[in-house]
Amino acid sequence: MPPGWPRTDRPLRIAILGWARLRLQALEGSGYNLSATELAAGLAMSGHSVFYLRSGMDYSLVGGPRIRHEKPWRGVRCSALVNSRNFSPASTNFAHVANELSSPRDDALVLRWLDSIGAEVVHVHSLEGFALSVVEAIRRSGRPVVVTPHNYWYVCPQVDLLHKERDCCMDYDGGRRCVGCLETSSRRAVRFNRAVEQGAERLFGPETAALMEVIFKAARDALKGKKKPTPEDVEQADRIKLDPESARGFDPGPPDHPGTFDHGLQLRPRDKIDELGSPTLDANERFLASRDVHLRVIDDSLYGRRRLAGVEALNHASLVIPPSEFMCRVYETMGVDRSRIRHVRLGQPHFDQINRRARRSPFYDTRPWNPGEARRPIHFGFLGTTRNNKGLGVLARAIQRLEPSVRKRCQFIVHAYGVDWGYRKMLSMYPEVSFLGGYDTIMLLSAAGEYDVGILPHIWFENSPLVMLEHLHAGKFIVASRLGGPVDWLHEPGSPGSRANGGLGNALLFRAGDPDALADCLRRIVAGEVVIPSPREIHDASVLRSYPEHVGEVESVYRELLNGDATRALRAERDRAPISAAP
Repeated sequence: MPPGWPRTDRPLRIAILGWARLRLQALEGSGYNLSATELAAGLAMSGHSVFYLRSGMDYSLVGGPRIRHEKPWRGVRCSALVNSRNFSPASTNFAHVANELSSPRDDALVLRWLDSIGAEVVHVHSLEGFALSVVEAIRRSGRPVVVTPHNYWYVCPQVDLLHKERDCCMDYDGGRRCVGCLETSSRRAVRFNRAVEQGAERLFGPETAALMEVIFKAARDALKGKKKPTPEDVEQADRIKLDPESARGFDPGPPDHPGTFDHGLQLRPRDKIDELGSPTLDANERFLASRDVHLRVIDDSLYGRRRLAGVEALNHASLVIPPSEFMCRVYETMGVDRSRIRHVRLGQPHFDQINRRARRSPFYDTRPWNPGEARRPIHFGFLGTTRNNKGLGVLARAIQRLEPSVRKRCQFIVHAYGVDWGYRKMLSMYPEVSFLGGYDTIMLLSAAGEYDVGILPHIWFENSPLVMLEHLHAGKFIVASRLGGPVDWLHEPGSPGSRANGGLGNALLFRAGDPDALADCLRRIVAGEVVIPSPREIHDASVLRSYPEHVGEVESVYRELLNGDATRALRAERDRAPISAAP
């Protein structure tokens, strides 16, 4: 336990539900799992008995549903619901959402597990892999249930409120538009494949099982007549051609040369660089004003009934504590009782490390870049994944739209998990773009020295994105989509929220999915039309929560519920900070 960490004199027995493995943290489940794991570890350090149950990932060829105990992790005792009726993550279960409405068999297993560990309070971080009915079942057992929604799974089995992973879903058409939104495998195939793979791993070890999987897939493809591409085929498709400027040698060319390099790399369908949607600039307000659209169910649609069941599950919870005010408003608009909703901000140990790094720096009070004094390019940083929802495609297209005179004064640092070869080809002609692969929380401490301004070009109704909070804790100005929860934290220069640092603010906001709007923000920064504040000035304009404060606040929520005074506390909270439309 870290020196000075507060220890409780009234330990609780706390059960946490999710789908990802705690030990993998952000590598499985991304930000949701990182938030859940660090909260669980913090509660365990405080002296509480913490138990974790995941579901939807573990299957076997023999035996029925059961609870399997696993190795503890950082003081948290872990278990898995094996052979659950629902799969996780949600994308795997999209075509089978009827099973998410109710599963008495799985609910009974969860209740027996809670009884066996003597759980006093249950904290749901994700119900993917469980049935929505489990919330009411737990409440009927006499235990309070706290729900932290990290996305919109309760009302959208795609989880991001994105249609076909490209467009904000402003109207699900009573459930009809959900049909075919995602493609998933059959239940039998998913269960069989997972059972075989996991069984082989338990019997032979992960390395041998992985080799067996490669051999199996090769044999299957051979039987189907599939030909594996040869290295020559791949080279032919993505061949780097001879530099057409080879004869120039060191000659840079005329002053108006665009500064690009032609490697001959072309985008192909297999690169999967999708065109992304762009909602209106006031998409937040439009979405929140459409309650009748969100709750309409047409022709007894399965997806419509599933949305209503998700809202009902949250209304059975003792308290719903989204990390952003915007998500609070969304769930209220969707029909969740306002008295059950409270905004609880996230805190993470690596946030605090990043924050302390900024405060200890000799440059804490130094503004990082201005065009009049610059002796180097301004560095823009993208941290995230290559998934569409994070908007890397928006940034790539914005870079393509920059005039050479602007682009040459920039350097773009891209840290992105996932297959990035398509994006690398797309931007290969621009030497101002560096692709540096994925990252972890340790690397983020050094990454703060790589860039001056963070870019957050998401195309979905983000909740409380960890990358935004990482930028702010590092004292970085942000260029962000005006969409979802980030609007609660980010304040443009001259806005009411910018008064805390003399009107400088901490961000520029642009229309999500609009590369021209993003490019214009970059031009304004390069031209000096926007002052980039110092890290101290960013901190002054930002409301941030420390890790000890977050763990302490969540613990206080548990005690309120167990003491039976949640209603009074919620009424006081509502009087202090009523939910209203975003500015």
